[in-house]
Amino acid sequence: MSLYAIGDLHLSFSVDKPMDVFGRVWKNHEKKIWKYWNKRVTDRDTVVVTGDHSWGRNLEQSRKDLEFIAELPGRKILLRGNHDMFWDAKKTQRLNEAFRGRLEFLQNNWFAYEDYALVGTKGYCYEGLDTYEHFEKIRDRELERLRISFEAARMSGISGEKAGISPAFGSEEIRPAGNRKYIMFLHYPPTSIGEASSPFTRMAEAYGAAKVVYSHCHGKARFDDSFKGYVNGIEYKLVSGDYLNFKPELILES
Repeated sequence: MSLYAIGDLHLSFSVDKPMDVFGRVWKNHEKKIWKYWNKRVTDRDTVVVTGDHSWGRNLEQSRKDLEFIAELPGRKILLRGNHDMFWDAKKTQRLNEAFRGRLEFLQNNWFAYEDYALVGTKGYCYEGLDTYEHFEKIRDRELERLRISFEAARMSGISGEKAGISPAFGSEEIRPAGNRKYIMFLHYPPTSIGEASSPFTRMAEAYGAAKVVYSHCHGKARFDDSFKGYVNGIEYKLVSGDYLNFKPELILES
């Protein structure tokens, strides 16, 4: 019953979007996903897929891609990425109902894995592609969605060690409860390039997250965009598909 993660599958079974134009690692990457996932993951395991599942522009175009993921072994929990046009954040419950028993969708909610709460949101970082004002608007929206995810888990009785929450996060303190902890998932990296911290990393620290798992960074030039390893007591893991050569990364082993 281990926990794995991988992101950026970028499947395109119904649209013409070959990924091998982005480098040799992407050649036949769907076959790599199938091969390594089946080698590593059993039906007793859980895999969090951290966004950019499909190039489809709507659910119909993305259905074959989602079916491909659904057929893979294990429990699959999907996070929303910046290219997941099929996924309206306000209609996440509809996706959970449509794929009940096959796929689970993490947005403004949380899921349990043993004594951990799995929380998350798409996130956002500054990449110089928009104005800083627009970046701040999107970032703050994603921070609120992440807070909702943390709070939903906390109010269900799951928290880490007793810790304070700054007023900026909308809560006075974390209620001490049992021995459960948080693992936080993002699609975007938790910091913009060059940042020593961010509102996302500070929220992870405030809620006592054990790990932060993210993707989005493609190619060797981007693999060091953000944290990897331990920072302020939290383990940060990059799980972009091409970084892992499409082998699901072990997050926790039971």
